[in-house]
Amino acid sequence: MELFRDLDALHLDTPSHVTIGAFDGVHRGHQHLIGSMTQAAHKAGRLAVVLTFDPHPGALLGRSPVAALTTPEEKAALIADLGVDILLILRFTPALAGTSAARFVGMLCHHLNLAELWVGPDFALGHRREGNVPFLQRMGERVGFRVQVVEPLFWRGDVISSTRIRAALTAGDVEEANGCLGRPYRLAGRVVRGRGLGRRLGIPTANLQPPEGRLIPANGVYACYAHTPDGKTWAAVVNVGVRPTIAPDHLTVEAHLLDFDGDLYDQPLALDFIARLRDEEVFPSLNALVAQIQQDILRTREILNRR
Repeated sequence: MELFRDLDALHLDTPSHVTIGAFDGVHRGHQHLIGSMTQAAHKAGRLAVVLTFDPHPGALLGRSPVAALTTPEEKAALIADLGVDILLILRFTPALAGTSAARFVGMLCHHLNLAELWVGPDFALGHRREGNVPFLQRMGERVGFRVQVVEPLFWRGDVISSTRIRAALTAGDVEEANGCLGRPYRLAGRVVRGRGLGRRLGIPTANLQPPEGRLIPANGVYACYAHTPDGKTWAAVVNVGVRPTIAPDHLTVEAHLLDFDGDLYDQPLALDFIARLRDEEVFPSLNALVAQIQQDILRTREILNRR
């Protein structure tokens, strides 16, 4: 897959199938749309192109800040796995937000040799979202491209969406989120130094610092898989919260990697959230906290051994 960040850099001779969206999380619905488009494009001897944006359009259009399910790099890797030929990440600016639908689609025709535009039924683009499906279909008839409408994917009776996944993670329901994603929710970052109390208690932890703006699941204790830089995977008990028993502090993500012995400071670490074990609690003593963590370790082993 080739990655571009400037539409002007592209002048495709081969016709293309294009889909456009934020695609945050690249969930099962996104995978269905992108995968179907890619398969059809390749069958027709055409290029499969995904156009997305950074930052998320909602961050600029006056809505509440959108906590990201994936970084741009993570999104690109997930889209590449779907067999796409070209990923175009455009910076979402006020100028782009104010571009009319007709002008923007005209740019796609000129630069991407647009043959088919693949969208969901509620898709719209351009200033004030004027470029809805009927608008695009009429324009396609005039200038020579087709609009393929792909129905959304349902799971457990509801449409799969990034909004649904964010709500599930905010509530700590990682099973719901993972079912929509089609994979465990992953939170990656670098390990930073903590207070070292876990090591003194015999339960050393790696303190993860995720990228700014990433969605962190609700406070609580989780069974996770931890992926270390050497390519190995470890069972892990992860606490998300403010450590109320020790001394309430800023939000931390602390991972105790089971059976791991090493130093991860200043190294990348990725956590796959598998199951929520319990809420974050205040314990009467450090001994009581340690006893509960030992129970969390046993439950984590049981849960992950069943997978």
